[in-house]
Amino acid sequence: MTSDSDDDALSWDGDEGRTSKRPHREDAGRPSPVQDAAAEPSVVEPSPEAARSSDAAAPVDAENDAGVLLDDERPSLSTGMLLALGVVGGIYLLYSVGWVVGGLRLKPLANFFVADAMFLPWFVLAVAAPALWFLAGWVLTRGKATWIRLSVLLLGVVLLVPWPFVTVGAIGS
Repeated sequence: MTSDSDDDALSWDGDEGRTSKRPHREDAGRPSPVQDAAAEPSVVEPSPEAARSSDAAAPVDAENDAGVLLDDERPSLSTGMLLALGVVGGIYLLYSVGWVVGGLRLKPLANFFVADAMFLPWFVLAVAAPALWFLAGWVLTRGKATWIRLSVLLLGVVLLVPWPFVTVGAIGS
């Protein structure tokens, strides 16, 4: 079997009728297979198997017939929103570390007031709260405007400040 081009290994039966959206640089001087088929007077009908494979291999548009975006293709986030998410996610990660450090420094004082069985669940919940807020804010504001999503995440930055670290960690040591 001889090959006319290097791209034969990357094609399937039934691809002859399809054209790519972007021409390859090396194909710029050559006519496309569709132009070759139009120049020839005899047209060969594809077999039923080739027709089915070309229908199955046809690209699926991101929109249906009504022009509505399908659930599989969502618009991507802007660069500014990605940057804001990275900064807010980093703040939440630092808040979790702050709750661990502040809570462990507060534990000896808390043992005078509450038992370990009461301190430990609230300590774990306080450490997990920033990650839970970020996840809940991300999931519950899906499909909303960008400013709503960002304001919910920034509200968590204000509400979840690790006060035991701020008071005991910075001042008390």
